[in-house]
Amino acid sequence: MRIYHSISIAPFTTMLSFPTLLVFIAFACFCYLFKSQRPAQLQKARRPSLPPGPKPWPIVGNLPEFIKAKNETSVSHWIHSFMKEMNTEIACIRLGNVHVISVACPEISREFLKKQDAVFASRPLTMATDVVSKGYMTTAFSPFGNQWKKMRRVMVSELLSKARHRWIYKKRVEEADNLVRYVHNQCKNSDEGDLVNLRLVARHYCSNVMRKLIFNRRYFGEGKVDFGPGFEEEEYVDAVFAIFVRLYAFCISDYLPFLRGLDLEGHEKVMEEATRVLEKNHNPIIESRIQQWRDGKIDEPQDLLDVLVSLTDDNGTPLLSVNEIKAQINEIMIASVDNPSNVVEWALAEMLNKPETFQKAINELDNVVGKDRLVQEYDFPQLNYIKACLREAFRLHPVSPFNVPHKSVTDTTVAGYFIPKGSHVIVSRIRLGQNPKLWDEPCNFNPERHLQDRNKGEQVELEEPELRFFSFSRGRRGCPGVVLGSSMAIMSFARLLQGFEWDIPANQRTIDLSPGKRDSFLAKPLLAVAKPRLPPDVYSFPS
Repeated sequence: MRIYHSISIAPFTTMLSFPTLLVFIAFACFCYLFKSQRPAQLQKARRPSLPPGPKPWPIVGNLPEFIKAKNETSVSHWIHSFMKEMNTEIACIRLGNVHVISVACPEISREFLKKQDAVFASRPLTMATDVVSKGYMTTAFSPFGNQWKKMRRVMVSELLSKARHRWIYKKRVEEADNLVRYVHNQCKNSDEGDLVNLRLVARHYCSNVMRKLIFNRRYFGEGKVDFGPGFEEEEYVDAVFAIFVRLYAFCISDYLPFLRGLDLEGHEKVMEEATRVLEKNHNPIIESRIQQWRDGKIDEPQDLLDVLVSLTDDNGTPLLSVNEIKAQINEIMIASVDNPSNVVEWALAEMLNKPETFQKAINELDNVVGKDRLVQEYDFPQLNYIKACLREAFRLHPVSPFNVPHKSVTDTTVAGYFIPKGSHVIVSRIRLGQNPKLWDEPCNFNPERHLQDRNKGEQVELEEPELRFFSFSRGRRGCPGVVLGSSMAIMSFARLLQGFEWDIPANQRTIDLSPGKRDSFLAKPLLAVAKPRLPPDVYSFPS
């Protein structure tokens, strides 16, 4: 059996029985007796109150409701439901001794992530992030401290600078061309078109781009004759998404760390297996490349791995250890595939159900680019409707219910509420993007709203600085790869629209837009019928 078929990307759903729950609570109570009391400053009588939320049980807080939610629906659904019932845009859930602060208001979100950015600049320690980052050696998953500062400088200054973005331009173009070639090979021999799995296309395009930029290769294995992913790439992308859905998946042991190792939910096993899939492909390349640099066989960087290996400190010694390089590459690959591929799949799904919107996007491409060449990155400034469609998909269908959590490094007050040190702050991507106070007809896919927002002559951008929705994470711990992620999303979306006619399969009237029960992806991968729409010579690429 293929390994990648055995790695499920759906969260663990095994029921915890009532007796098991009682034993669990009793064990938690026993362990609590050995914990020190809260710091004295938290007991001050006149401090502001915590944000509203469900009444916690003694000692265990809201863990019983939390466990019930995990078994019946999802924790995110439970949080959104009680926030709606309580009519609040900020809430506090206590899980064990951890205060989880959920936010669904742009003004309060800006106070957390902009005004008091320094206070919330750390990350929670979780089982999943510990495994994939090799003990917090990376950028996005590490708590605030010297290691994070070091790796952040490397990412911003060496890997994702404007100069580096220009340096890797040709590699991005190669993969954009391969995207069109791969889809064209699937439908070029049929007058009626052929069915194409757009989820697979979008995810593997993003994965191919990152492999090309980091390792200077498209495939770990041989690939396929139609230029699609081979066994190794399919296994690899499945592993990436298995990791992604578990990184901050409200695992019980993240709030009661003494339970780690028991693996009550099966998350640890899946994380370790999926990480092994990544590293069996990454590590031989990394180790060989390091040896080549040591032997003097390479003296100029050809890709981003070379950049990482060649960095030195003031004494001329390597700046990064082997494990730091391995861990950072794990993180880059996981963080770069999900968001662009998800927004492209959702945008295409919505637009297939709205032919007028679809045609407006096609008209813009034909007017700006024409039909005699493929869209290029220098066309992006003029493709405002294309970018408006992507912004609307980001708003309506975020890649995850909540933003990556922030952790407070000290006590503070936000929006008049007391936020204790160590609180985990999660911003609801769903409720921001679908907030009726911010958006007319918030559940309707309407790209025009983003054109109306801009000033005359202003370009549409995928970022949303005012946090009315999330495209990429914001603040000091925000995504450093916004430019790269934006270019991947715009390029794949524009090339798919320009290069092919797309139709709903004959056995369907509309595309089913139901999201997954326990994640934010489409419940079913998007399948659509593709036919070439450009002259044949446009599909000719160097071999």
